[in-house]
Amino acid sequence: MTPSAAPRNFRVGIAGCGAISRNHLEAFKSLDNVRIVGVCDVDEERARTTARAWDIPAAVTTVDELLDLDLDIISVCTPHPTHEAVVLKAAAAGVHVLCEKPIATRLEAAECMVAACEEAGVRFGALFQRRFWPAAQKIRTGIDDGTLGRPIMAQCSVMLHRAPDYYNRDAWRGTWENDGGGVLMSQAVHQIDLLQWYLGDVAEVFGRVNTYRHGDYIDVEDSATAVITFTSGAMATVEATTALTTNLGIQLRITGESGASASLTEFPEGSEGRLDLWATDGKIQEELVHPEGVEPNVDLSMINGQLIPFHTIQVRDFVEALESGQEPAITGRDALKSLRILLAVYESSRTGQPVRFAPVDGFAKSRVGIPTLVLAGVPAEAGV
Repeated sequence: MTPSAAPRNFRVGIAGCGAISRNHLEAFKSLDNVRIVGVCDVDEERARTTARAWDIPAAVTTVDELLDLDLDIISVCTPHPTHEAVVLKAAAAGVHVLCEKPIATRLEAAECMVAACEEAGVRFGALFQRRFWPAAQKIRTGIDDGTLGRPIMAQCSVMLHRAPDYYNRDAWRGTWENDGGGVLMSQAVHQIDLLQWYLGDVAEVFGRVNTYRHGDYIDVEDSATAVITFTSGAMATVEATTALTTNLGIQLRITGESGASASLTEFPEGSEGRLDLWATDGKIQEELVHPEGVEPNVDLSMINGQLIPFHTIQVRDFVEALESGQEPAITGRDALKSLRILLAVYESSRTGQPVRFAPVDGFAKSRVGIPTLVLAGVPAEAGV
């Protein structure tokens, strides 16, 4: 009998040692066939502190040094606009990539990243861990098996609180140049990902953005609204803000053509999403209310910490995809879709016109030209 091949062990490097890196460290550390061999951060002391705390052999300050550690996987936890450079270097080195959302702040950059990984033959995964909530999966299954029917309407409400110290704790936060956007880019991108996962390809986006509360210390929007029309004919509304004084949570409702409806709620922010409504065949089968006695305004570290189990599920899926030679559950091409939608909201707000999507060169472009008009504080160069 021929002995079976030993399972492959993967060498992982973490690029960026900021707040979200803990989720990646915990997730990769939980897998038996993975070894984190290095971390990288432009702040040398932060890299060294992280390496010591997690018993990681190497702490370096450049991505090139990290890639020199003979990596199989690089996990990208750096600020949004730096993702492109890290991913392109990894692709050139033949290293698989798992990247935090959003994968980029410009559509051209994201497309370049996807193309580079495909040409290099490396897997490119993007972190949207909320898809792995059991409740989120149940809605997807309800669409696929016909329980909810073909989706025709959706509502997405992201009603959050952010204090000034959230934006001030890191120099890159709240700027077009270094954050790439506000509530849409940093918070609501998760719900936009779920919307397009449930409703499919987008035909048109009409949106508005504004800054109501945080304008003294951020350049980007703290509030946005949008109407999204899908190629199936389905329609969705989005409202998102970080201007509240109390965190009211996040809700996404899907309604099918049969009249069936399901609602997914995340309250407090970062907690596991749950179904607060499951109504089919004219009956409300499941309805929950916000838990009593819960502190609504939680710190970023608590939000991130509660998402670690679902980061872990997605990281495991990514590693298993590498073992089997399959695509991961969420790819870079998937991440293009949510980025394209939120950038279209910015463009629509600048021009006052809807943004219509059309396939161009293999990518469903949302660009209708480079607008020069500046509306609602959004600089033209920040757009799609």
